[in-house]
Amino acid sequence: MATQGQTPVEEAEAVRSNFIREIIDSDLEKGTYGDKVATRFPPEPNGYLHIGHAKSICLNFGIARDYSGTCNLRFDDTNPSKESIEYVEAIKKDVQWMGFSWGERQFFASDYFEQLYQYAIQLIKMGKAYVCSLGPDEIREYRGTLTEPGKESPFRNRSVEENLDLFTRMRAGEFPDGEHVLRAKIDMAAANVIMRDPTLYRIKHVAHHRTGDAWPIYPMYDFTHCLSDAIEEITHSLCTLEFENNRELYDWVLDTLGLSPRPYQYEFARLNLTYTVLSKRRLIQLVEEGLVNGWDDPRMPTLSGLRRRGYTPEAIRTFCDKIGIAKSDNMVDYAMLDFCLREDLNDRAPRVMGVVKPLKMVITNYPEGGEEEFEFPYHPEDEAMGSRKVPFSRELYIEQDDFREDPPRKYFRLSPGREVRLRYAYYVTCEDVIKDPATGEVIEVHCTYDPKTKGGWSEDGRKVKGTLHWVSAKHAVQAEVRLYDKLFTQENPMDVPEGQDFKDVINAESLEVVPGYVEPSLASVEPGYHCQFERLGYYCADPDSTPGKPVFNRITTLRDTWARKERSQQGKKA
Repeated sequence: MATQGQTPVEEAEAVRSNFIREIIDSDLEKGTYGDKVATRFPPEPNGYLHIGHAKSICLNFGIARDYSGTCNLRFDDTNPSKESIEYVEAIKKDVQWMGFSWGERQFFASDYFEQLYQYAIQLIKMGKAYVCSLGPDEIREYRGTLTEPGKESPFRNRSVEENLDLFTRMRAGEFPDGEHVLRAKIDMAAANVIMRDPTLYRIKHVAHHRTGDAWPIYPMYDFTHCLSDAIEEITHSLCTLEFENNRELYDWVLDTLGLSPRPYQYEFARLNLTYTVLSKRRLIQLVEEGLVNGWDDPRMPTLSGLRRRGYTPEAIRTFCDKIGIAKSDNMVDYAMLDFCLREDLNDRAPRVMGVVKPLKMVITNYPEGGEEEFEFPYHPEDEAMGSRKVPFSRELYIEQDDFREDPPRKYFRLSPGREVRLRYAYYVTCEDVIKDPATGEVIEVHCTYDPKTKGGWSEDGRKVKGTLHWVSAKHAVQAEVRLYDKLFTQENPMDVPEGQDFKDVINAESLEVVPGYVEPSLASVEPGYHCQFERLGYYCADPDSTPGKPVFNRITTLRDTWARKERSQQGKKA
């Protein structure tokens, strides 16, 4: 967080500064890689990217940009049973949407399958890898526990010749899945369980989305990742903290093979967001079990879901800058993301009139059949955004929440006998209410208007405290409005009592679909159109919109809880 007295440049530098940049600065000063800085963003194409990946995207591509280096987009595609071209294309779209380009530097781990195979042969010849014929359950049993060492596989001391023969036959497709694996020969008593002869290759008779049936064996992620970094001459391999224990294996593979110069792995805290799950496995559950409407459901934390809901890449980049890069995990308040969204759209989103939960208003002393137009600016502080004419008539729609028959204290909106302003139009006073005989619900309010308050200002200088937005019933365009809320009911969906799981705290009211009304200028907006419904919040036209039948997603309300928190914290620091 910026401190008082900082210039905008100093504040930006403070946001960007982090321990990873300090490491890079030190390496450049020492000439570890000359003047070269090369990073990579290495998604596995087995799902859609989420906002946690956005943090990594901004970090890796941002470092490459700021140090005049390179950033590769590399797909770590070593598990074909869970991967597809659909995910590859979705990932590329998301990275581009975030505002970054990899140019000609798109790679796949599968590009290196032959090289990886030859590296495995080299380890076998060095006596550092062997073919193990234990089954998966037996391998787990032999591995030991955190408090007890493992024990050696009975196949650990096969000869180099036998290992080469078996591994070659594995490559030729002679054995069924699970018959053998290739393991590194390290230390079955290692304190780090990952180092107890980890698997490097397994047999999988599954077609790959790029290589087809050419390979019946596939390298494990830990073996592939470090070697791909080395092949691509990456200098700084940046990953999240869950890979911290894997770093020892990363180093072992590269050092054992004697690769130099070689990359080094550095871990940073992953993003944890309140009321959200960012585990890809759990996001897949939500999609496959039909708990959401696909990967781009606007309640999902996927980049495609956030994009469809209406979050902007500029807001997400700002959010990633604000949360920074740290060495320890923490939980980030979702309100901060909404704060960044409001900050982005406040200056550039046009203000328009939309009524989400309509209540009819009849202005009884307005001429029958009469109508007029008022000039509305698209932004009160930016004349360059222009204006449009909004029709006005005897019958209007206002928000249900803007009327109370028995108003609470400090309620300044419409109620019987009270005068309020209709934005840019007239002062009106509530004279009567019409109720549904069956339910007693108010279905209409009858008002009178003061013709001398045209434009929303009184000639005699009297003032009113309440201002309401509205749309003309005669001219209104009916719109489907999707009111999105948090997907989960508690801050940490994983913190549930024993016997429950995260699905038990899904918010049943995370989506409410209502028929609203909007002004005529919104009849045929393009999907992705952002606007502020005055007094309600920020909205975005959904891809389901068609000409004359717009669909709007509520991105966030106008309440700015994070801004209040930030101001409060700054006040305490001062």
